[in-house]
Amino acid sequence: MGILPCVEIEPERDANASVIWLHGLGANGHDFEPIVSQLTLDASLSVRFVFPHAREIPVTVNNGFIMPAWYDIYEMAIDAKVDISGISRSAAEVKLLIKREGKRGIASKKIALVGFSQGGAVVYESGLTCAKPLAGILGLSTYFATHDTVAPNKANRHTPIEIHHGLQDTVIPEMLGREATQHFKKLGNPVAYKSYNMAHSVCEQQIEDIAEWLNTVLA
Repeated sequence: MGILPCVEIEPERDANASVIWLHGLGANGHDFEPIVSQLTLDASLSVRFVFPHAREIPVTVNNGFIMPAWYDIYEMAIDAKVDISGISRSAAEVKLLIKREGKRGIASKKIALVGFSQGGAVVYESGLTCAKPLAGILGLSTYFATHDTVAPNKANRHTPIEIHHGLQDTVIPEMLGREATQHFKKLGNPVAYKSYNMAHSVCEQQIEDIAEWLNTVLA
């Protein structure tokens, strides 16, 4: 398993923190690249942003069409069967990116994971099972797909998790974001939940909240 190709945005000074940010189904690493310039980060932070591209695979719900995806989607239903092996494979690829940041001199506690939609399900799995403590995990318009199967590593038992979801989300219903909050509480992780008057997307207020969250967890 090799390192995924990534879009990387380097800070003006040597990086002292990193954010690994996963896109959603059918998108690529460029999807959230424009948001970086909109984030007002603390002057003490020098953050490298890493936006990996998902591998292209056949997606069942789209008639087997090959597209960028972190795992297969069998059907569009709340209780649909989950592609556990696909999520695990992508989570392992995220851990390789975490390991690479370590080799670049970034301590694991200065690495935050962010994921939108499908990407959020993967960062939940990869973050909770990572053997080194991370700064935080942020799920955007996503769900905790592996809550029944995840085997959390004690290193991230207390890693803070924040969840953002749109109240008008018709792709991943907002109730799934709230359910994820309850699952994380049962695991013992500190978790915060924020909802927005939006669909399956990102809004201006949320970008401000993402910056505030990064300033807190990466401090």
